[in-house]
Amino acid sequence: MTVDTLVRALIERRETLAAVESLTGGLLAATLVTIPGVSAVFRGGLVVYATDLKATLAGVPEKLLDERGPVDPDVAVALAQGGRERCRADWGLSTTGVAGPDPQNGVPVGTVYVAVAGPSGSAVRDLHLSGDRQAVRVAAVDAVLALLGERLGVC
Repeated sequence: MTVDTLVRALIERRETLAAVESLTGGLLAATLVTIPGVSAVFRGGLVVYATDLKATLAGVPEKLLDERGPVDPDVAVALAQGGRERCRADWGLSTTGVAGPDPQNGVPVGTVYVAVAGPSGSAVRDLHLSGDRQAVRVAAVDAVLALLGERLGVC
């Protein structure tokens, strides 16, 4: 499954996409926009690196962030849902986790959650990645795109 395959599937379905990124810091959006024709489906996204922006911009409930912190599977789902709603897209993708080099609030480096929210509900994947900061970020992008492919039935 390639990014091009995902974009083509969304174009054929006449469905749109939005991204909300934390640890990937825009890498997901940058990966998507390498594909010619993506403007037909990619509405845009948010980079919500700071925890407070996850609530104010992406709509993650503050109580959830206070209780569990930003690196949590339910936060990943809320980010995807928030991006979908705020960008008025059919699909929302999200990434949250710890890319390193140091743990964050006791959460080990490589702990990542990616989520997809779409017309038929949401899905989240719990990842334990290895490698340096860039390798973790790239693997998170690959994982959320693979999850979208599964939800679209193209992989």
